Formats: sequence, structure tokens, C-alpha cells
Amino acid sequence: MILSDGDILRRLEAGDLAIEPLDDIELQVQPASVDLRLGREFLEFEHANIPCIHPGSESEVSEYVSETVVPEDGEFILHPGDFVLGTTKERVEIPADLIAHVEGRSSLGRLAVVVHATAGLCDPGYRGQITLELSNLGRAPVALNPGMRISQLTFTELKTPAERPYGSERGSKYQDQAGPQASKIQGDHEFSGNQKE
Repeated sequence: MILSDGDILRRLEAGDLAIEPLDDIELQVQPASVDLRLGREFLEFEHANIPCIHPGSESEVSEYVSETVVPEDGEFILHPGDFVLGTTKERVEIPADLIAHVEGRSSLGRLAVVVHATAGLCDPGYRGQITLELSNLGRAPVALNPGMRISQLTFTELKTPAERPYGSERGSKYQDQAGPQASKIQGDHEFSGNQKE
């Protein structure tokens, strides 16, 4: 079951679902979703002198990423063909009986801005800000302002709560993240040297 605005507000009021700061409930809570705003931090990937990125190499990933922090009243220009990591201003806490789906807003989609490449899901038990995989599929640069409504979350209720929710007990790599986080794929089992034969 997908939660309606009334369901979302009841869960927020009960405190088992958290979205903070939620500064304008009237504006941000939509009929079946919650609009999230853009944070100030961005991770940009270098374009020059990169032969390729090896997912299992931590040093390579960090070598080709630089952080940009935009002033509150500033803007980040997303150029055509660019891919950057951004973050939501809001921090979320998803209870064990919900999945949150990260979606783009149609007004930005009509400007060719997408907010995720594949990571459109927040697992039950996830806590933290949400890293956005921002791309400009159009032909003109688009200015993104911190605080603008950039994405939306929809919530699906599970038939039963997750028995092993996202978190430290599972070794979840992005729990409690603050700001955009580069890939931590090198921590995956297949890159750790503990592979089963």
C-alpha cells in the first residue's frame, strides 16, 4: 500500500517516520509524497586524466571526486551531460515497515534534470540524508539552488516489517550519512577478498 498524505502526516506525528527539517508541511507534503529540498554540498567527478575507475579501488574513487559547497543564496550550474552527486537538505528515518522511493519532480524532469541513475530506494531502517545522482540530459545548463524542492519521496508499506532492516547490524555502508557520499562499492563482498570459491 502506498501512503497518502494523511497516512504520511499520521506517521510523522507518531514519530516512527522522521523527515527533518520539514519546514513547510503545507508545501512539502503532497497528496501521496513528500517534497525534499536540495542541500548545499555536491561531489563532482573530474573529467580529465581518468583512464577508468576500478570499483574495487578506494583510492581511485576518491582521487577523481572533488567537493563543492554552494552558499545558501548561491546556485550550482548543472551542465548538459554532467553527472554529480548532491544531497537532500532533509534527513530521513525510515521505519522497518516502510520503503521510501526517491523520485524526481516533474517540473525539473521537464527541464531534463534527473535525480537518480539507479539508487531510487531507501530501505526499511535507513537513516540519514539522501544522496542524489543528478544528471542533466538536456542541451542547456540548469541552475540548481540550495533549498529548492528537488525530489520527492513516496512510501510503500510492507506486508510485514523487515526482519533485518538496513543498519550497522547488516554492515550497511551508508547508514547515518550526512552530505553526498561517493560510492563505497569497494566495501562490497566481491571486492573484499572474502569471496566464496
